[in-house]
Amino acid sequence: MSTVLDAPRPAADPAELARHTARQWDEAILPALVDYIAVPAKSPLFDRDWQSHGLIDRVVRDAAAWVERRRVPGLKLEVIRLEGRTPVIFFEVPSTRPGGDAPDAPTICLYGHLDKQPEFNGWRRDLGPWTPKVEDGLLYGRGGADDGYAIYAAIAAIEAVDAQGLQRPRCVGLIETSEESGSPDLPPYLDALRERLGNVSLVVCLDSGAGNYDQLWLTTSLRGNVTGVLRVEILTEGVHSGDASGVVPSSFRILRQVLDRLEDSRSGRLLPESFHCAVPAERLEQARATAAILGDAVWKRFPWTCGADGQPALPMTTDPVEALINRTWAPTLSVTGVDGLPELSNAGNVLRPQTAFKLSLRLPPLVDGNEAAQTLKRVLEDNAPYNARVTFEPDGRVGAQGATGWNAPRLAPWLASALDDASRAHWGAPCGYIGQGGTIPLMNMLQQGFPAAQMMVCGVLGPKSNAHGPNEFLHLGYARRLTAAVAQVMAAHP
Repeated sequence: MSTVLDAPRPAADPAELARHTARQWDEAILPALVDYIAVPAKSPLFDRDWQSHGLIDRVVRDAAAWVERRRVPGLKLEVIRLEGRTPVIFFEVPSTRPGGDAPDAPTICLYGHLDKQPEFNGWRRDLGPWTPKVEDGLLYGRGGADDGYAIYAAIAAIEAVDAQGLQRPRCVGLIETSEESGSPDLPPYLDALRERLGNVSLVVCLDSGAGNYDQLWLTTSLRGNVTGVLRVEILTEGVHSGDASGVVPSSFRILRQVLDRLEDSRSGRLLPESFHCAVPAERLEQARATAAILGDAVWKRFPWTCGADGQPALPMTTDPVEALINRTWAPTLSVTGVDGLPELSNAGNVLRPQTAFKLSLRLPPLVDGNEAAQTLKRVLEDNAPYNARVTFEPDGRVGAQGATGWNAPRLAPWLASALDDASRAHWGAPCGYIGQGGTIPLMNMLQQGFPAAQMMVCGVLGPKSNAHGPNEFLHLGYARRLTAAVAQVMAAHP
């Protein structure tokens, strides 16, 4: 005999989901994001005095108040503050299914963050990191796309499902404020909330990117990351370069020698083999399929300068498949900051006493971040040239100095079908699959804590959205569709 529990459930109406979420974006979400962008709530790594400045607390209070004003039936929200840690927003919304709130019933966990990267330079004259501006369907400003929109879109998706009277599982939200610092504060919160999270069967992470704006994109992997400061000191104070050069080695030249141990400067290949791993066959196959969709846009989407001959600068490779693998499964070194170098206008004839670089080492998804941080420290510090003082200080607490990447579990048939259905319904094209070169530490943590959970990692960071850099924008049309797609997947959860 058929029961209520196994009777067919009504299917979502994609067109109505789209209308509902578009209205929410126009009337409620966009105004909230405009206010959010105006607050320079920089992550603790970039604002050591974040507690006294109160800006992170402000965006948390604003987002929490917005959620509570929505009056979602049964929603409970709490701002949790562990001593010495950045705050976390945790909310719960009961299931709309019979028996859906039993202890072993499935739970959807929705994730985002509210902390931001620093300003950076090079913004267009009429734009700025803390000056929100809507132009041609794009919302400019720091943090809107990466990913202040997440908590608002998560609530809007739940509301859209409920407005149709559809059944969905219990939902919880986890919104942190240390992600741009490598999520050092997140593990204690996950431990504290483990029982309240429940039986997480699906994680919806809204902090990722898209290969284009023409379809839904699922992130299949994320790189790990080690950041820190490499410092070379050779003198206790600067001296006249005419007097000392040729006798005192340049701290910059020593630093170059040290980096040569780490990286082949001609090819960019990282030399320690422990920083590499094999690329799974499934990811290679997906990279080929994605390259067929995106083609040269994989590398042409970046803002290349032009050489002396007027021709644009060249990428490391023009092969789309190789480029996709390089940015997702190859270790890569970037220098993101420098100290010890005066501004050009103040650069006198002085042999400088020290040079420091801020390093960012992206790691393949299967390489342990903390172990890589320790290896990096040994490689850079051992046997310093000229017996100079060479130090590398990784960011993060001891034992957690480096974020480990993530490789997605195999998709369950229901989720693969739901993603493709949602993409076709809201974009008219199939779901695409792409690895991302960035890092979301939570994904590896949740994968370990909930090994059976499915992962819907997606986001709005498509071509030229330029998270962390100048002129960052949120593509409003894509965000509206993504919110509707999340709602449709929620309703399809078995």
